[in-house]
Amino acid sequence: FQNRTGKVAPEHRRLARYETMTLDDICALPVEGIAAEPAHLYLWVPNALLPEGLRVMADWGFGYKSNLVWHKVRKDGGSDGRGVGFYFRNVTEMILFGVRGKNARTLPPGRSQVNMIETRKREHSRKPDEQYALIESCSEGPYLELFGRGERKRWETWGRQADADYAPTWKTYAYNSAVVAE
Repeated sequence: FQNRTGKVAPEHRRLARYETMTLDDICALPVEGIAAEPAHLYLWVPNALLPEGLRVMADWGFGYKSNLVWHKVRKDGGSDGRGVGFYFRNVTEMILFGVRGKNARTLPPGRSQVNMIETRKREHSRKPDEQYALIESCSEGPYLELFGRGERKRWETWGRQADADYAPTWKTYAYNSAVVAE
């Protein structure tokens, strides 16, 4: 994703941190063919790409039900206002939650789970590790993460950065979340 200035967030330098796919290529991934039925989908989407995220979800055979919001906070707990945005300074990202099949409700803990994750951000585009415990408490496995970073117990992870030795190859923030992947 590149913004209108052609610069890459968050450091606003023209860095190629990883290869990306076109929206059509993402929509064409055979997720519908590998997902169980019933199944849950937790799909990260930047605020500016909400319509595209909903399209991906539909093309993968899932119906939108709700969302989870990641509120990025500073060490002192306040909003981390260094996010990008053309209309507002984005301090949030969303996980779109969708289902396919019958009887696809969340597990009992999910029915009392608030739809907010508040953590500090990590390196560029890395999502909070707190998401995994939330997903595992709300949805039955098996678990598959596409475009994931590193390895995780109980999860199958696919992607170019999905190995046990993953570490960012670019300068990252000194104030990143201290949560360590298990």
